Amino acid sequence: MELFSPNSRIDFMGQRYVWFAISGVMILLSIVGLGVRGLNFGIDFTGGLVVEVRYPEAANPEVVRETLARGGMAEAQVQRFGADRDVLIRLPPQEGDAKQQGDHVLTILASHDPGVTLQRVEYVGPQVGQELADQGGLALLIAITGILLYVGLRFEFRLAAGAIIALVHDVIITVGVISWTQVSFDLSVLAAVLGIIGYSINDSIVIFDRIRENFIKLRGLAAVEVINKSVNQTLSRTIMTNLTVFLVLLALLMLGGDTLRPFSIAMVVGSIVGTYSTIYVASSLALQMGVRREHLLPAVREGPKDQL
Repeated sequence: MELFSPNSRIDFMGQRYVWFAISGVMILLSIVGLGVRGLNFGIDFTGGLVVEVRYPEAANPEVVRETLARGGMAEAQVQRFGADRDVLIRLPPQEGDAKQQGDHVLTILASHDPGVTLQRVEYVGPQVGQELADQGGLALLIAITGILLYVGLRFEFRLAAGAIIALVHDVIITVGVISWTQVSFDLSVLAAVLGIIGYSINDSIVIFDRIRENFIKLRGLAAVEVINKSVNQTLSRTIMTNLTVFLVLLALLMLGGDTLRPFSIAMVVGSIVGTYSTIYVASSLALQMGVRREHLLPAVREGPKDQL
């Protein structure tokens, strides 16, 4: 197949304006989504109630979630906690004190299984959620700053700028999809965003290394031809790597349950967007900014002139 051949001759750069337009529309929709719908922050950021219950036998989180939904707690997040009999339930802030809310949860669950017992009830205040949000934002800022420094030192300005813009492009679109779908934005989604940053920049670095190498080796070729050739040479690696990652994430999305669904959705969207942005955003922007062979040649130091 041509896609998996290092000698493929697909004109990626000839299609760049179409993908520029598509990316522009997606970024605009993402910004509109963030402005109109905002992010559906989870309990990690907003605070809420944490309830631990124990069943006489192994508990099924899906059944627990359905039982709570029938009892008017459709927003409950349910996951196993320790042993198979222990279940951790996270709820948004409710009316009444923590003990009353815990007793209400127990009453709902006991209607399905009278043997369930309440182990503990804790209230996570909004101040703790704000601290988590601040720490998460700081982690995101540190990650982006570190990547900026690394890419800026490793590549010529035009290549580095293309990689950074592609990275921001991927994050905006992924967060935009989370906003439009109103998937709960919790710490797992923040972790996914950090993963997308590393995932996106990794592909760009692989292709840019080949672009730099080919600019030096292939004399006489126009910049668009060198970049096209470089993308084609790394295409099989890009497809196989990203396809493997996508299949794993798809399995996680389908089989991971509601607890891992926000993380899985963010990673699936990020992997798809990151794959095409490496080619049609990072590489194309470097071409648009006028990258040439002279920009990538190593600097030549002049020695002292011979004394006559």
